[in-house]
Amino acid sequence: MSQPTTWDHPEPLAVSSAPVPHYGTGSLADLLPTLAAGMDVPGMSAAIPELAPADRNCVFLIDGLGWEQLLAHPDEAPFMSALIGSSRGDTGRPITAGYPATTATSLASVGTGLPPGAHGLPGYTVRNPDTGELMNQLRWQPWTDPRAWQPYPTVFQLAHEAGVHTAQVSSPTFENTPLTKIALSGGTFRGKLSGEDRMDLAAEQLAAGDRSLVYTYYAEVDGKGHRFGVDSDAWRGQLMYVDRLVQRLAEQLPPRAALYVTADHGMIDIPFDEQHRIDFDEDWELRAGVALLGGEGRARHVYAVPGAQSDVLTCWREVLGEQFWVASRDEAIAAGWFGPTVDERVYGRIGDVVAAARDDVLIVASEREPRESVMVGNHGSMTPAEQLVPLLQVRS
Repeated sequence: MSQPTTWDHPEPLAVSSAPVPHYGTGSLADLLPTLAAGMDVPGMSAAIPELAPADRNCVFLIDGLGWEQLLAHPDEAPFMSALIGSSRGDTGRPITAGYPATTATSLASVGTGLPPGAHGLPGYTVRNPDTGELMNQLRWQPWTDPRAWQPYPTVFQLAHEAGVHTAQVSSPTFENTPLTKIALSGGTFRGKLSGEDRMDLAAEQLAAGDRSLVYTYYAEVDGKGHRFGVDSDAWRGQLMYVDRLVQRLAEQLPPRAALYVTADHGMIDIPFDEQHRIDFDEDWELRAGVALLGGEGRARHVYAVPGAQSDVLTCWREVLGEQFWVASRDEAIAAGWFGPTVDERVYGRIGDVVAAARDDVLIVASEREPRESVMVGNHGSMTPAEQLVPLLQVRS
């Protein structure tokens, strides 16, 4: 019998080679503190110094619109594309989402101004150390006390206390969700169903105070990407629509206002074959010693049976080789994947093993996660397609 070759188990990637998000200098967690600092909110600092202060600031977050996807589709997004390198003084550049590049984590980073290791939403699903159960932090299942899970105030709350008019304009269905309460609350929530109504109301809210901080949100670019892929006709149609929304809001800015367009993550399409979709539920090597599989296909938290942590780490590195950055919990923390520090209450939520995809590959779980396993577009890891999000600016 021939000996295994390096083709069977490629040399594992060094944890240090992962492109860590730019916490503290250019990540989603730095945006609102920078804007609030410009409005003299106590305790806030300008981590993105090129953003000049404005009395009225609006952040429009487009779920799922990565920087690379925007650059690849200038015809579908002419208004936003024109903001990149505009001669009008507006600016456009990428910032990093944070790890993992997923909605619950990123929205918490935006709203609290903190990296995942502090706010404590370090993945799509993570283990609750108090119960031993996997918790879905987007759907908030099973129920967990929101304030115990994320105890820090939001930037909106701090701005409101400092006398800034603050408002969130989004779908009415999000008003009372736990994620909204712990990440995006403070001041007034205003619910509108249509994108056009949200833009009009966001402009009204901006003008409602001498100092204003307004947030608005649109979800369907992400939805179409997951279902059909980021180069599908359905996705392109959503990009065209949201580009018109951005222009509609920009044209209604009151005096002394700045509009910032950003996103929570990018996205990558993954082919439907065994080479690109590794099924955890069918792979005995990856399952060995694993008690719980958390995270999502491109950003996995792996919780080992007690005593099996070292073996699971070794096995995942050997099996996944050069396709994933595979780290122990302590290695990922030391490398800064979740931010400069990790709070004690957050430590046990992070997997014993953390696996971040480098190639166009997923670890699906066809039996445990049937819905997520059939998505075309995916995200979560630290590749530029997922990690880089736009930061576009329009000023009045």
